[in-house]
Amino acid sequence: MTLACKIHGARDLRLEPEEPPPLAPHEVELRLGAAGICGSDLHYYLHGRVGAFVIREPLIPGHEASAVVLRTGGAVTRVRAGMKVAINPSHPCGRCDYCRAGRDNLCRDMRFLGSASVYPHVQGMFRERFIMGERQLTPVDEDISLGELACAEPLSIGLHGVNRAGSLLGKTVLVTGGGTIGCMTVMAARLAGAARIVVADIAERPLQMARQVGADDAVRADAAAVGDLADLADVAIEAAGSPAALGTCLAAVRRGGRIVQVGTLPAEGMPFPANDIMARELDYVGAFRAGIEFDWAVTFLRTRRVDVRPLMSAQLPLERAVEAFELAADRARSTKVQLVCES
Repeated sequence: MTLACKIHGARDLRLEPEEPPPLAPHEVELRLGAAGICGSDLHYYLHGRVGAFVIREPLIPGHEASAVVLRTGGAVTRVRAGMKVAINPSHPCGRCDYCRAGRDNLCRDMRFLGSASVYPHVQGMFRERFIMGERQLTPVDEDISLGELACAEPLSIGLHGVNRAGSLLGKTVLVTGGGTIGCMTVMAARLAGAARIVVADIAERPLQMARQVGADDAVRADAAAVGDLADLADVAIEAAGSPAALGTCLAAVRRGGRIVQVGTLPAEGMPFPANDIMARELDYVGAFRAGIEFDWAVTFLRTRRVDVRPLMSAQLPLERAVEAFELAADRARSTKVQLVCES
């Protein structure tokens, strides 16, 4: 038996034993290395839902993780026991029209780890041991920590948001939200050649982290006057999941510019500024999860093109999951909190 972290509802997190299923020929048994607590995991813990995705059965969260291979099925060829691996939480069908068009993040039959988007839910990786298909694993030989490898998924979100923004070469980019995804977006925008990157947030610690990972400017959005931000950015990327942050993007982006929605806004919705978008000819696009960008993220990490270590606030053992979630929810004390398996 192994230990798993299960959310039964809002603020109802339990550590429960489970028996790993049998190993199929193309599957791999893994020991958890490190797993980051994401904003969506926090929403499941605090509210029992993320947007329209509501917990309807006990859910094991966790979709940004690394692991060590314990044993492999008879048909596995890419990994072997003892290897470190990065884990892609997306398991698209590979057959639908979106997959065949190269937009597998929009797959009609996506099985995304640690998500209540379908029922029965797809269980995640906040557990000591688990089984994963070989195709979701990327072996890594470089001298890089399991904690850093677990950051491949959030980095891929930043990369996908920047990819949806179009060319950033020489442009000014505003990122609203200085949390993990906002900071990952800063690094991705720098890789894409942005000339100036500004981060807006309503708290000091996220702004400090944004400066540390490469933002040129960091401003308090709650203290800035609308006029101070007007005509600031060619592209605005909303990474806070806040209606107020989206308002900041609308105020700051220049005519003919683009807004990329990365954050998840509240399920109850909000007024949509259609006339403002029309009159200023703004492009408003969404960025949902990631596709090929996950592979790019692993490459950038293993070659140290980006350094995610400043964002890693704490690592706690799985047995202290409730404490870890409470720490992750406190933006004044943490950016990225990870659960680790010590045995």
